[in-house]
Amino acid sequence: MNKSFEELSGQTANASKLKIAAIRFLNPAPLMWDFDHEPHKSELETRYNLELMLPAACAERLALPIDHPEAADIGLVPVAALATTLGLRIIPGCAIASKRKVRSILLVRRANQSLSEIKTIAADTSSRSSLAYTQILFQRWWNPEAVFLPHYPDLDPMLDAADAALLIGDPALFALEERQNREERAGEELIYHDLAEEWIRLTGTPWVAAVWAIRESSLESSNRTLEEISADFTASRDRGLANIETLVEEWSPRLPIPSDTIRTYLTSNIFYYLDAECQSGLRRFYELAAETGILPPYGM
Repeated sequence: MNKSFEELSGQTANASKLKIAAIRFLNPAPLMWDFDHEPHKSELETRYNLELMLPAACAERLALPIDHPEAADIGLVPVAALATTLGLRIIPGCAIASKRKVRSILLVRRANQSLSEIKTIAADTSSRSSLAYTQILFQRWWNPEAVFLPHYPDLDPMLDAADAALLIGDPALFALEERQNREERAGEELIYHDLAEEWIRLTGTPWVAAVWAIRESSLESSNRTLEEISADFTASRDRGLANIETLVEEWSPRLPIPSDTIRTYLTSNIFYYLDAECQSGLRRFYELAAETGILPPYGM
């Protein structure tokens, strides 16, 4: 059966849109403002198709062959993915970063065991970058013999399976809120290391977890410039940061943590600008990842 002009036009328009793989955690909520709220949501839908997923899945979508039905053109990717996926370019302007405590990347260990004594880490692998950062910290400063064991993000089973636990994103925020209850229930003292804070202390550079990246081939075929695409994403970030109270109201029913914690997290813990200092931090991350053999060499 022949397709109508309207059907063909709709398919052409859909094919011309850039497919975005985005993160379904709290931390990118300000970056996603225009994609989630009118009046700009409808306008962006004429240029982009958006799908939400875990951070590691964003990287996987950009690594798929471009003709794969689940392939993405743009992703909010863990920075480790840039070193392992060929043909990606950073979209300037935005980042998921921290210049202080980040709260959402935690290494939890028992108080009676030092960092140098830790032999196994049960690791939530939902973010390649957080895993790579933690591996660097152990390789370079703590215990290079430590082994990382993939594990679903639930603190008690993680600590049953290993000496320490790596929690990422919203599960880390939950664990901090439940810290006192957990210690009273289990009767043991735990140490909660904020890994962004540890990284900043040891390297003197910010922790940069994720950036927007685009396939070079998708950029070339999009008939848009990198600056034009960057303008869409930075405008969304700026409006998101101007509407923090609305984001707090929207996210409070979704997460079992106080609204004040959400507000502080979005305004003080996460830094959303890929500025010169964060770019320097990224370069240091890639240098140390290559030196320790965790990632292949990558130059910015």
